Amino acid sequence: MNLELIVFYAFAAVLVVAGLMVITVRNPVHAALSLVLAFFTASALWLLLRAEFLAIALVLVYVGAVMVLFLFVVMMLDINLDRLREGFWRHLPFGLAVGALVVAEFAGVVWVAFGRADFPAPADPGPGYSNTKALGRLLYTDYVYPFELAAVLLLVAIVAAIALTMRRRKDTKFQDPARQVVVRRQDRVRLVSMPAEKND
Repeated sequence: MNLELIVFYAFAAVLVVAGLMVITVRNPVHAALSLVLAFFTASALWLLLRAEFLAIALVLVYVGAVMVLFLFVVMMLDINLDRLREGFWRHLPFGLAVGALVVAEFAGVVWVAFGRADFPAPADPGPGYSNTKALGRLLYTDYVYPFELAAVLLLVAIVAAIALTMRRRKDTKFQDPARQVVVRRQDRVRLVSMPAEKND
């Protein structure tokens, strides 16, 4: 057993333990931190597979953006954990059935892909190989149209999210400083002449 295999098993064990902690710990902040640990160990496994770009993208996108946002939301909201755990035992059999189905599907894929005797071993690309360069060449040549379609879909989603959050509601009060500056006395005060009342 070489050093690379030992490191792989160490990171894989940490990843499995962190994944179990995500779904078993009671505190949502601890669950989010366990998920951050799982992302870091997954990126280490990507580095062992010589996929440097995917490892850095996993750390930057998920750990640096998504999980930080999730932690802010969890810590700012007052989450009632008792209400979240109300239907746990009622939905446990269905969850176990779905989990067993997912595990069976993964086992089937691994059995079909790696159970063959003629499965080719991955060749060593050499010291001058750049994973990022190969990924970019493949992405912008063979998959350029799906890549552009995904970019357009993401742009439409960003524009829609901004349009939904920037709309002006009619039932909210707001101030217009430009109208406040040009206001005149006649627009604010009106003198009314009324006859005097006589006491009998």
